Amino acid sequence: MRTLKSGFGIIGALVPIFYCGSLIYYFLDLSGSMQEAGADGLSPTLLGLGVVSLLFAIPLIMKVVRIFARPRSPGSGPDAPTDDDKSGFDADAAIARYMAQRSTAPDAPIVSPGRGGPARPSGFGRRTR
Repeated sequence: MRTLKSGFGIIGALVPIFYCGSLIYYFLDLSGSMQEAGADGLSPTLLGLGVVSLLFAIPLIMKVVRIFARPRSPGSGPDAPTDDDKSGFDADAAIARYMAQRSTAPDAPIVSPGRGGPARPSGFGRRTR
């Protein structure tokens, strides 16, 4: 999942660079050469597009460096043991113990002091008075 997210991040960082590059190519192709672009008044536009594309390249470079410089922890990957496996806690056994204790407990009705009938079972949710 992390590699997919990194891939989309790199593609997202490449889009504005390609856009600015295509505009530079368009304006140079329109004028024919750099000298004619200067004569037409397009040199500040081309210079500005070059600076903007270089600024957009900074996040791309940072993302690529983070991908390749990320330290790999030993035992990482899809088959690595999780924290639950390392602790020795077995959730299935704990639930089985709880259900066994619950089934052996006597089910005596709880009588509320003022009503005479069985009280509502207490549990999760709002408190009733």
